[in-house]
Amino acid sequence: MRAWRHSLQFRAVTITMVLSALAIMLSSGYMTISIGSDLYQSRAAQAQSDTRRALDTAQRTLDSSTAESRVDFQALMTTARTDLAQASGSPLVAAFRVPDQPFSATAPQDFVAPGLQGEVISAELRRTVQKNPDGLWWQSTALAASGEHTDPGLIVGGQVRLPDGAAYEVYIGYNLASTEETLGFVQRSLLVGGLVLLLLVGGVAWVVVRLVADPVKVAAQTSAKLAAGDLEVRIPVRGQDELATLGRSFNRMADSMQGQIQKLAALSSVQQRFVSDVSHELRTPLTTIRLAGDVLYDQREDFSPTTGRTVELLHTQTQRFELLLADLLEISRYDAGSIQLEMEPVSLPGLVRDCADGMQQLADQSGTRLIVLAPGGYGPVDMDPRRIRRIVNNLLGNAIEHGEGRPVVMTIDSTASTVALTVRDYGLGMNETDAARAFDRFWRADPSRRRTIGGTGLGLAIALEDAQLHGGTLAVWSRPGAGSNFRLLLPRHQGDTETLGASPLPLEPVDAGAEGPDETDFEGTTA
Repeated sequence: MRAWRHSLQFRAVTITMVLSALAIMLSSGYMTISIGSDLYQSRAAQAQSDTRRALDTAQRTLDSSTAESRVDFQALMTTARTDLAQASGSPLVAAFRVPDQPFSATAPQDFVAPGLQGEVISAELRRTVQKNPDGLWWQSTALAASGEHTDPGLIVGGQVRLPDGAAYEVYIGYNLASTEETLGFVQRSLLVGGLVLLLLVGGVAWVVVRLVADPVKVAAQTSAKLAAGDLEVRIPVRGQDELATLGRSFNRMADSMQGQIQKLAALSSVQQRFVSDVSHELRTPLTTIRLAGDVLYDQREDFSPTTGRTVELLHTQTQRFELLLADLLEISRYDAGSIQLEMEPVSLPGLVRDCADGMQQLADQSGTRLIVLAPGGYGPVDMDPRRIRRIVNNLLGNAIEHGEGRPVVMTIDSTASTVALTVRDYGLGMNETDAARAFDRFWRADPSRRRTIGGTGLGLAIALEDAQLHGGTLAVWSRPGAGSNFRLLLPRHQGDTETLGASPLPLEPVDAGAEGPDETDFEGTTA
């Protein structure tokens, strides 16, 4: 089964041999039946011809006789029996006086050769011969051989008349064992020839398919190396046939891809350098603006109301600009693939509780109760705590901002290979279209909604990148009026991403239809 799934050559040769075997079986079966039928019909025709000749010879012997006594007629019948055996070439001869004839004291006795005794001559054949004295009639039968073995045979019957007018049934048996041996030899020859032909077809198919499969295998290996990043690899091309044309086309495609990738790499390098230079150049004036803004912000009470409000807006937007610049730099690092994780074993429930403590002041301002449920997940998890903390803070901040003052429930659980965190709020929620775009950069479900924590619109996009960098996933369930549920899945150990399967926590919460939790169920669980 493994060879069938993975080897085109094996599959093609197997199918060829199966179909060839089927064709050989059908043709051999047809030939066997046809040859057997022809042999049987030919032997039956020969047997009838020999019987007719034997009966004519015996009849002439009987017609030329002048026998008058019983002894003479008995000797005459013995002579006729000998003539029948010699003319037909078969010692299996039997003769019976036709029933319902007038009694004759000179009528010779019936005789039956040992091989025709019993029920070898059927009653139906005898009745037919008795009713039709001028024709020859035959049947197939089984003739006794050595021991309990039987040979196939034919019985041909007709009538002869003695000089006194008495009619006798005469039957001659013909053994077809030699014909059966001939048919057996033909069958064995067809079988051996079919097997040899099948092996030859398999060998030819193997060679032919290999001529095609080897270049395909080389092309598959080359494409795999290209996909792995080896842009210099090419398919060796020999000849001018279709496979050589395919190889040259593949190589031209690889050259084109290499050129485009090199151009994109150069463009990406220029872009990264531009972002780095811009960020570096922006930091100095931004730091100056922030310091000047802080001085003005500290003295805002001395300004007029209009100027004081302007200073507050300057201070707020400067802080937001700093956050936006930091997020843009982080996104650019992800796009450039230059992120490095600093892994260490961390307990996820402890990290989530620390994040909840840090967000408690914001939660108190909106009247939101933070609830942490941790039935599992206490074992150490390989993670970059700074990035996972950033994910949790982002999810928790969004839940507080959109939770409409209702409780926010954080649940941690785990399996042997996977740790899960869900952040559930009971706010306005989102429809399916908005939920599908929740991780898009700079996208907001409600642009008119006031920001309470100064987000940049890149938080969920960065959180998704952080989760995927750990080999995990970040997904969202949301319904209008039922709130949202974000689920973070992480492998316990790096390198176990293939075992990141069944989640210990469902994405769609069990209270999906509820407007809010029954807080009596969470007594003593507040972070």
